[in-house]
Amino acid sequence: MKNIFLFITLFFFVQLVSSTEPLRVLMIGAHPDDCDISGGGTAALFSQMGHKVKFVSLTNGDKGHHLMQPEELAVRRKKEMQDVARILNIEYDNLDNHDGELMPTLENRKAVIQIICDWKADIVITHRPNDYHPDHRYTSTIVQDAAYMISVPLMIEKRNPLLKSPVFLYFPDRFQKPNPFSPDIVVDITSVAQKKLDAICAHESQVFEWLPWNNGYENLMPADKEGKREFIGSRYLSRHRSAYSSAVSNWYSPEQLEKSEYFEAFEICEYGKIPDKEEIKRLFPMLPR
Repeated sequence: MKNIFLFITLFFFVQLVSSTEPLRVLMIGAHPDDCDISGGGTAALFSQMGHKVKFVSLTNGDKGHHLMQPEELAVRRKKEMQDVARILNIEYDNLDNHDGELMPTLENRKAVIQIICDWKADIVITHRPNDYHPDHRYTSTIVQDAAYMISVPLMIEKRNPLLKSPVFLYFPDRFQKPNPFSPDIVVDITSVAQKKLDAICAHESQVFEWLPWNNGYENLMPADKEGKREFIGSRYLSRHRSAYSSAVSNWYSPEQLEKSEYFEAFEICEYGKIPDKEEIKRLFPMLPR
């Protein structure tokens, strides 16, 4: 009888500990800035609540500039990543694949499998498979190819499989074919919008230099730092907001939305665990109860 009592006590203690452990969130982008732009606000909320967040870029971003040389740019972008890590209180790593040259190789798949297993991820977020940039598409392919293999010990160098599948999610994009982004989870990031903007602006080589030149609005970029920040905020904080309007009401009441201005959204990938609404609320504790 005493042994049964001890067993029951131990069981409930383990359940209590496991329910209070921090969530482990992994965002995997193609370039150093992809996760920040698409999920930086949600990452900030997770971090503020005591959960663990890691961003990983599968390339070193060494081609994203019109003036700098690749070696110099890779070093600069590494520093920008670490600045973001401090701003959001997260971890930020990248693999040393060249920008614009990422391929869905077995080597890259194994690297991503190991990253997911090492992080013991509860949530993995990446690009959708249909996207304008080959690095984005192949990042999605690599992560999807890893989704099942993380449970296969002989595929993993450290033999540390994840038998409890994470929920795999997609970042949003604007592409409609073969199917448009479908927001399953919408997060109000209004309270951390300025922190997300700080993180985006830390990628100075991209948002202040390369992207304005590459996309033809270099002449619109203000000269002063605060003007630049405001300009970038108008471009990135409101990105895709209108596309989320139909899904926002699934998570927030009209009263809760009165002071809400900025949102991020994610689509569930069928390759991992498919969560119901209660599981989503557990995995995204910033959502209303």
